[in-house]
Amino acid sequence: MPDTMIFAHFRRLTATAMLALLVGCAGSPDGARNGGSDAARSQKVTYLQAGFACCNLHYDGDTVTDSNFGQLPFVPAGTPLKLRQVDGYVAQVDAGGRSLRLVLEHRGQETMQEWLARIVVADDPRTKIATFPPTVRDAINAGKLVKGMTREQAVMAVGYPQTNEKMRFEGPSWRYWWSGFAPYYVYWNGNKLIRIDGQAEVVGAMSVKAGK
Repeated sequence: MPDTMIFAHFRRLTATAMLALLVGCAGSPDGARNGGSDAARSQKVTYLQAGFACCNLHYDGDTVTDSNFGQLPFVPAGTPLKLRQVDGYVAQVDAGGRSLRLVLEHRGQETMQEWLARIVVADDPRTKIATFPPTVRDAINAGKLVKGMTREQAVMAVGYPQTNEKMRFEGPSWRYWWSGFAPYYVYWNGNKLIRIDGQAEVVGAMSVKAGK
């Protein structure tokens, strides 16, 4: 299997589609100072894209970043997301009635369009989550990992590693962050999660034991 960067795996929207949306945003009216109508003003709140949160998205105040620190509260996977505006590396979204900013802090490995294509997905992941074994389903709903998870299930539970990580999606390990100073590591045997490593308190906070 060719090396596939972790950030290219679960794209539900094509880069072409996202690029078209962003271009449409950039070309929208900036205001209606010269006698614009109410209809023209209403275009400013027209959604660029509607979809769902790919995974549990951790937020600090009104901001979600690609770091997705595990210690923060999260917007659950499957939450409806409506993309309102994109300005550089910041996207404004309506997340189930809550206004949030999606900020790509670690740049260079992928574009803003590519990152958004992974975060805002066309298919509601809750449909698939409902088919998982109870232990896996409960872990995802709690924002935690459990041994035996697949890679897809782990992403739903704790999101993607931050975008400057250079590990392949099919690689033997991933690195996540509980906070800016406390990483933890997920190890794989094929498509099966076999170990979670890091500070004991972090591992305890981010995982559940199988069968619990």
